[in-house]
Amino acid sequence: MRFRSKLTALVAGLALALTGAALTAAPAAHSSVRQVAAAWAPWTSYAAGATVTHDGVDYVCLQAHTSQPGWEPPNVPALWKRGTGGGGDTTAPSVPGNLRSTGVTSSSVSLAWNAATDNVGVTGYDVYRGGTLVTTVSGTSYTDTGRAAETSYTYTVRARDAAGNVSGASNAVTATTAPGNGQPDPARMPGAPYLYMGWGNPPNPGTVMDATGVKSFTMAFILSSGGCTPAWDGNRPLTGGADQQAINTIKSKGGSVQISFGGWSGNKLGPNCSSPQAFANAVQQVINAVGPAVVDFDIENTDEFENYTVQDRILNALKIVKQNNPNVKIVVTFGTTRTGPNSHGIRLINQSKALGVPIDNYTIMPFDFGSSNMYQDTVSASEGLKNALKNAFGWTDAQAYARMGISGMNGLSDQQELTTPGTWTQIRDWARSKGLTRLAYWAVNRDRPCPGGGVVANCSGIAQADWEFTRITAGF
Repeated sequence: MRFRSKLTALVAGLALALTGAALTAAPAAHSSVRQVAAAWAPWTSYAAGATVTHDGVDYVCLQAHTSQPGWEPPNVPALWKRGTGGGGDTTAPSVPGNLRSTGVTSSSVSLAWNAATDNVGVTGYDVYRGGTLVTTVSGTSYTDTGRAAETSYTYTVRARDAAGNVSGASNAVTATTAPGNGQPDPARMPGAPYLYMGWGNPPNPGTVMDATGVKSFTMAFILSSGGCTPAWDGNRPLTGGADQQAINTIKSKGGSVQISFGGWSGNKLGPNCSSPQAFANAVQQVINAVGPAVVDFDIENTDEFENYTVQDRILNALKIVKQNNPNVKIVVTFGTTRTGPNSHGIRLINQSKALGVPIDNYTIMPFDFGSSNMYQDTVSASEGLKNALKNAFGWTDAQAYARMGISGMNGLSDQQELTTPGTWTQIRDWARSKGLTRLAYWAVNRDRPCPGGGVVANCSGIAQADWEFTRITAGF
């Protein structure tokens, strides 16, 4: 029995060496002396409690992280809070004018407003749905995705400046989404937990579908059976075995499958195929044999994720796969830190842009990084992914969210992190609210109770109902 280990994300290990140089006052002086903080900079490790300045304003670090471009302190309130020092700007921007709806679909509301003014400069706009802050954007428009059909939503907008001053609320506007007509959002893939037929007492997918309403599974894993020849787990034939039987069952009940290539361990196609065309040919064999709606490339470990020659081979192959199969969605799945993709993930994203690879969804695996709050760290990692996509492609928040996915781990992770059904529900609801288009977890094989059972292949290690995480995922 092989238990699948996930990539342990890089955690910033160095605290900021210098948060400020203290100025020394004469012994007889009674006035207070302010520390001079260092200027915020990207690609820097900051420890909780570190102090920086940005645009003349002091900020205090709330949680340790490595900064990235776009993560300036005013932009990431989850990481920084405004300090007591600063340049003395206390003037709030003017109120944004003429907030209006510029269009609706069955799942989104598009907004626009007139720019606010400020004595120094407006840095962003906070968009509120009802009384809840949805996002902060730099421009004067936003599309709120993931909404319910035929539902009314009310919005207001506030302007903010670099010093953290916030304007009054704009006029409120109410918009009603269009009827859904029973049609799903075409960009959103159905919730599809991983199912592994070679490990962990695999359940009958038909039984799980009947019990939970789930309509899709991510079938794992296609590996090399020698050279550039694909096989299930590297040793089971593409057709005629347990994997095909499971897929036939899923499709017979009106479901669909995503096929996952790679993973953490095993002999993978990426290093074994000699060229992008050879890799694409191997993928095509699987598509022809199985007929998936989605192909998922789980790029992990040193042999694919950290080997840039292999990374590029896979990326260039995906261009060929998409050209030959325009109706099959392409997903890349990779590890993350608590604050977003590490350097290998950033490189993967930037290189996909440089090579013009038509990737439908970038999915991160937000676990195995020593988390004690899986919901908050999943959100933080996802926001880091969003920023990386925006930086690479120039997308808006809504455009980035619409190309994002989350693949979690139910119950206890390899590092004993705890994701309860309640936490997974929170993660699912956050993903829906932001308009993410993929949700998965590892794995249906483990979606059974065994409180105190530890990290094992056939149950979650916690108390739960049978198939509870799958039922939650089906609600995506």
